[in-house]
Amino acid sequence: MMHEEIDFSKIIAVSNRHLSRLPYLEQVERICSFHPKAFLLREKDLPPEDYLELASEVKVICERHKVLLIPHFYPEAAKTAGSGVLHLPLWKLKERREISVKKGRIDGPEKDETVKIGVSIHSAEEAKEAVSLGASYLTAGHIFTTDCKKGVPARGLEFLKEVCEISPVPVYGIGGIHLDAEQIRSVLEQGAEGVCIMSEMMRI
Repeated sequence: MMHEEIDFSKIIAVSNRHLSRLPYLEQVERICSFHPKAFLLREKDLPPEDYLELASEVKVICERHKVLLIPHFYPEAAKTAGSGVLHLPLWKLKERREISVKKGRIDGPEKDETVKIGVSIHSAEEAKEAVSLGASYLTAGHIFTTDCKKGVPARGLEFLKEVCEISPVPVYGIGGIHLDAEQIRSVLEQGAEGVCIMSEMMRI
C-alpha cells in the first residue's frame, strides 16, 4: 500500500487493539511514526483501571512522536494524560452536563477550561445538540459502508456536508474511510476538517 500521497495530518487514528496487526504497543508506535493529527484511544471495552494503565503506556509513545493523545470516555484518563482533549459519546456529554447543573456548577453549555470535548454524532440534530452542550469538535458518521456497522446503511457524503454546513466547530468524517487519497479528499471537500480511520490504521 502506497502512503506517499496521504496527508496524515488530516487523520485521527482510532484505536482498536482487537484489529492490531502487530503487538498493540508496537502498532501504536508504527501509527505514530506517520504523525497523524491525533491518536484516539477508544478501547471502550476495558474497565477504568486497565484503560488508565494502557493510556499511560500509549501517552509515552504519543509524546515521543509529538502526536496528540485523545482519551475516550474516561475523564480521569484525560487528566492523567494531560492532553487537554477528551472524546465522548453524546449521551455521556449530556450526562456530564446534567450532573454539573444539579451541582450548580453551570447553567449553560458544558465548560471545562482544561479539557476540550470531542463528540460522536450521527445526525444533524445530534450535531446541533452536541455543539449546544459545548463540544469542541465532532466526529460524524458513518460516512461509507463499514464492517463495524454491518447491515447499517452508510449516511454518505451529503449527510457529512449537511453537518459541516451547520456546525461552528470542526467536523471529522468517520466510518468506512480508507488510506486512500482520493476518498479522503472526497470527505474533505464536504467541509470536513479531517477524517477518522480505525481498521487500516490498526493494520498499517
